Amino acid sequence: MVEAGVRCAHSLMMDEDDIWSRYSNDKTDIGEHLAGVIRTLSASLPLTRKLRALSIGSSSEPQFRILETAFRGGLYLLDIDPQALETVRERVNRQDIRHVRMITCDYNQVLRQPESVKTFFRQSLDNHKLDLITLHHSLYYCCMDDWLPLFLNIHKQLLARTGAIHTVLMSPDSRDPHTTSWLYNHFAGRYFGITNDQSLPSLKRQLESHPEFRDTRIILKSSRVRFFVEDFEKLMKVVWMVLLYPGVHDYSETQKEEIVSFVYDNFFLKKQPLFQKQHHLILYRGIKLPALA
Repeated sequence: MVEAGVRCAHSLMMDEDDIWSRYSNDKTDIGEHLAGVIRTLSASLPLTRKLRALSIGSSSEPQFRILETAFRGGLYLLDIDPQALETVRERVNRQDIRHVRMITCDYNQVLRQPESVKTFFRQSLDNHKLDLITLHHSLYYCCMDDWLPLFLNIHKQLLARTGAIHTVLMSPDSRDPHTTSWLYNHFAGRYFGITNDQSLPSLKRQLESHPEFRDTRIILKSSRVRFFVEDFEKLMKVVWMVLLYPGVHDYSETQKEEIVSFVYDNFFLKKQPLFQKQHHLILYRGIKLPALA
């Protein structure tokens, strides 16, 4: 079992995310909050207007079904992984969906500097602002020091005068040893001296103190997600995704074996679900408060 768990460390991120999506209520949770954001946008914009959206770090997300139907004016899916986008491309071609465009690139490269954002806006977004921009679990791959410049760029240069940004991320800390936050901080802290500092509550405070967002309503919500699967290899694939191997942390073979043994003893044998507390940060621009849902 230990050898099988270690082999899972080399799984594709797309496969890991698919397992997480299938055996947790994470995407249902995101979909519920996303539907509220879309409802608020729809109440604030003309019914005849075809909405446009950009999903940053979209992967092969299940919420594509929501976005595709709601944003008929243009849906742009940006991801660094061409295989993840290919999954969506196959469906788009098969079902003759013509308003969806796939963009393969690293958002850290194209959205970090104002000049590159202008080029991206002109070349990839057809010079049209967006009604919705989503970052669903994609900020893991961006240093928190770069979050404020990222949000400044997309808010100022990509978001329409009336629009919304929806961000979802795992809570940075937890005392519950059955949570993804505790698991990450325990092993990343033990092996690399690193704890999770990626905090949407902290970002909210930064945005609220910046003049660019003075006319933007910023809302923070929290939720609890449950993940459970009886297949040990599938469980380990999700654990490696949580521990950010190999993209961020390169655990040694000995460390991998220790991690696998821990998960086997504390989760698999006890049939213990893995929980995740996550935050939803929502920015509403140009929307009157009575319209908020």
